[in-house]
Formats: sequence, C-alpha cells, structure tokens
Amino acid sequence: MRKLLALAICGVLALGAAACGDDDNSDSSGGGGDSGGNLSGSIAIDGSSTVAPFAQAAQEAFQAENPDVKITVGTSGTGGGFEKFCAGETDISDASRPIKDDEEVPVCEKNGVVYDEVQVANDGIAVVTNTALKVDCLTTAELKKVWNKGSKVKSLSEVNPKLPDTQLDLFGPGTDSGTFDFFTDVINGEEGVSREDYQPSEDDNILVQGVEGSDGGLGYFGFSYYEQNADKLNLVGVDGGDGCVKPSTEAIQDGSYTPLSRPLFMYPSEKSLKRPEVKAFMDYVIANYTDIATNSQIVPMTEAQAAKGKKALDTAESNAGA
Repeated sequence: MRKLLALAICGVLALGAAACGDDDNSDSSGGGGDSGGNLSGSIAIDGSSTVAPFAQAAQEAFQAENPDVKITVGTSGTGGGFEKFCAGETDISDASRPIKDDEEVPVCEKNGVVYDEVQVANDGIAVVTNTALKVDCLTTAELKKVWNKGSKVKSLSEVNPKLPDTQLDLFGPGTDSGTFDFFTDVINGEEGVSREDYQPSEDDNILVQGVEGSDGGLGYFGFSYYEQNADKLNLVGVDGGDGCVKPSTEAIQDGSYTPLSRPLFMYPSEKSLKRPEVKAFMDYVIANYTDIATNSQIVPMTEAQAAKGKKALDTAESNAGA
C-alpha cells in the first residue's frame, strides 16, 4: 500500500510538472516577437549584395541572443534573390529596388507567395575611380556618355577635355543586380540599358578589387562598399544639375545626393512571418535599425522612414496572423 501510495503521489507530481512545462513552452513561443533566446528554427535570406552587409549584421546580433535560430544570408543580386523568393525557396528577399510589377510580381502570384515591402535602410550608389585616376566630379550627362548602350568611350577626356586621358577599365554590377537596374534607369534613361564591354560581378567586393587593381579603373556600386574601402579608392562627386555632391550619410538621407540615392528593402513572405523566429527577426530589424545600419556601414533610415517601415511590417504580420 505504501508503494502504491508513493507511486500515485509521484504520478500526480509528474502531471503537475508536465502541465507547468507546457505553460512555459506556450509562453516562450507566444513571445516570438521578443529576442530572448527561446527561439529555434531557420531563416533563409537572399538577394541584394548591397543589403547583404545590413542583413549579416542583423543576423549576427539576432543570433547572439537566439543561438538556436540558424540564419543564412545569400547574395544572388536583387533579381536573383526574387527568383528564389518567388519560387518559395527563401523566407526574406533583400532588395535594392522595388519588386518588378511586370516580371517578378506575376511569378510570386503564380506560386502563391504573398509578401510585403519593408524599408530597412538607405543607400547611395558610389561612383569611384582608382586613386591614380584623379577625378573629383562627373555630371550625369558625362556618366551617361561613358555607360550608355553602344558607348565606345575609352577615356574620360573624350567626354570632357579637362578630364584625364587615361584608358578606362570599367567595372560594374551584373544584370541580376538591383544596383545595375537603378543606375541604368537614372543615368542612361532606361533600366537595363548599358554598354556591355565592362567587367561585371554580383559581388561588390570583386568590383572594389577590380577598380583598385587598375590605374584606369572606374566603377559603381553601393556606398557602403566604398566606406569599407575608402583608403583604396577615389570617390567621385556627381552633378545631377544642382552642383557636385559626394555621397555621405547626410546627403543620402536628405536626398541631396541626386539622382543616385535610394531606399533598401527586405521582403518577408507572409507565410514565413507565421513562424515565430521569422517574425522575431523582422521585429528585431525594425527595432534596432540604427545600430544594425551603423555596424554594417549602411545609411540608416530617418525616423519618418522607420515609422513607415514599422507600419508596413505590422500590416504584414497582421495579414499573416503572426
């Protein structure tokens, strides 16, 4: 009888402990929006190489608090990232331009991928030369003469006699890059229209190395990559019609670096936002946008942009039922 009584008591205690355990697990999963180390799972991110440093800084900070969440950040370019995203292969797509209504949106719709656009930072496209190619400023018209489709310009002196006659060695993003789309649109007047006899790469670090390694090197890529390599490159100011302006945090935020300033985005799918680890990560990004941008040398959002980004994310999470 004593043994039976002891077993019965143990059974009651075990059930009570299990019930308490269930309550604890329920609380921690319900608080998925908070970064507290109780989350697990995986998040697949891919897309823009310009947004990648921001995404990687967010990844490192978030995983420091949530080590059981595994996050991968790929750099297929904005277009390549949307291909994977609309195929349902990733949870979040990094983008340095909005999703294309005529090409990418229909693919997402066909595959049932519902998403929302959330601004996370700002960027300017830096025009740079090798330090041996001394150029202080180029007008948008001069840039167009260099980069437009069919251009045979071999030296800057051909577009302006006052500029160096050093033979150019051109470097720029590949066609899957949102930077390529944006630059060709605002400089050449039509997205995707560009001379083809340049050395392309979706990896901005390779472009940096190319410009640095050639006396006639000239290229363009995200401003953050210039900041990380400022001692190796010459930064060129751009005159969009109101005088020459070099990109800086302030000039990019206030729009005076025109026309090469732009917002940067993350596109979470609503299906993925139903998972607590994805919701918590996106909440963390918006809550800590300034620190993440500073750590990744990306230009942070203004307070007004951040409020708009938070509203977009709140709407997405509400639609997802997160």
